[in-house]
Amino acid sequence: MEFRTAIGYDKHPLKKGIPFVLGGVRIPHGKGLSGHSDGDVLLHALVDALLGGAALGDIGGFFPDTDARWKGANSQIFLKKACTLLEKKKISITFVDIIVLAEKPKLSPVFESIRANLALLLHLPSTRISLKAKTGEKMGDIGKERAVAVFAAVTLKIEGKRK
Repeated sequence: MEFRTAIGYDKHPLKKGIPFVLGGVRIPHGKGLSGHSDGDVLLHALVDALLGGAALGDIGGFFPDTDARWKGANSQIFLKKACTLLEKKKISITFVDIIVLAEKPKLSPVFESIRANLALLLHLPSTRISLKAKTGEKMGDIGKERAVAVFAAVTLKIEGKRK
């Protein structure tokens, strides 16, 4: 048996007139996360961590922003695909740790909803999913409420022998 730890990162601009979706949960806010898909920066960072831990590349290799099929797509599709790829390689997720960098909205009130959704999508007890929020302290794109970024770390367990 082998264990791996991997990190994913993503950042998206905030834009008026679109929904704010984070971890598959729609959050009331005056601005939303802009991206080719639904802009769910949390799921994008998580997918990158999972694919990286399996040495499968990154989200853009599977869901390029140049492909019209993914325009406005629900990012939960990306996470489900990453989980399927891991299952085929006999890789299981043992722990997820996520840091969301956002000045606003205040995220702690919705963390339980996000954690519950992630637990469902990852087939993982919610006790193995950690969510934290940090602000930009009024500095940079995050602090000036122009963007949201996420770091996701995962611990993976690989069954059997690996080369």
